[in-house]
Amino acid sequence: QVQLMDSGGGLVQAGDSLRLSCAASGGAFSYYTAGWFRQAPGKEREFVAGMSRSGDRLYYADSVKGRFAISRDNVKNTVYLQMNSLKPEDTAVYYCAARSGLLVQYTRVDYDYWGQGTQVTVSS
Repeated sequence: QVQLMDSGGGLVQAGDSLRLSCAASGGAFSYYTAGWFRQAPGKEREFVAGMSRSGDRLYYADSVKGRFAISRDNVKNTVYLQMNSLKPEDTAVYYCAARSGLLVQYTRVDYDYWGQGTQVTVSS
C-alpha cells in the first residue's frame, strides 16, 4: 500500500512561486495516477492538477491553468506541483493523491491514497 507525504508549503506574497513535493513510499508512483487537490477554509476539496499513470496526459483546473505544472520524477518516486504567479485565492491546504486507475479523475472519492496536506498561504 503506497503512502504519500506532502511538503513544500509556506507563506509567500502574491506573484511568488512555490514547489510542492509528494514523496511516495511502499510503491512506485509510476504505477498510479496522481492528483493534487486543495481545500480552503469553509470550502470543498477541489481538483487542481492531475497526471495519468503513463505520465503523458496532464490536466489542470481552469483557475490554475498556465500558472501551475504537475510533474513526476520516477527515480525519486516523487510528484511535484510547481506553482507560479501565486494569488491570494490560491491559499489552501494542498493534498496530493493517487489512484490505481489509468486516468485522471476530478473528484476526491476516486482517489485511494492521500498525503497529509501542506499549507500554502499567499498574502496580497
